[in-house]
Amino acid sequence: MNILLFIGGIGVAELLLILLFLGIPTILWLWALIDLLNSDFEKGIDKLIWLVVIVFIPLLGALLYLLFGRKQKARSLNP
Repeated sequence: MNILLFIGGIGVAELLLILLFLGIPTILWLWALIDLLNSDFEKGIDKLIWLVVIVFIPLLGALLYLLFGRKQKARSLNP
């Protein structure tokens, strides 16, 4: 018997849609948030601003951070 029938009768197409609309945005959001929290910025206020943007505008904020915010990180002196 198909295990998916026990989960409300959903099929492969529905699972793919769930992954597309819930899984991928969640992964992007978590990636941006973890990267932000593990990073140092030249200006301390930049980290706080990006945190607010990522938390209150989840998908768009995460995309903006991954595209633009990562370039604002403090440069390391180690080669």
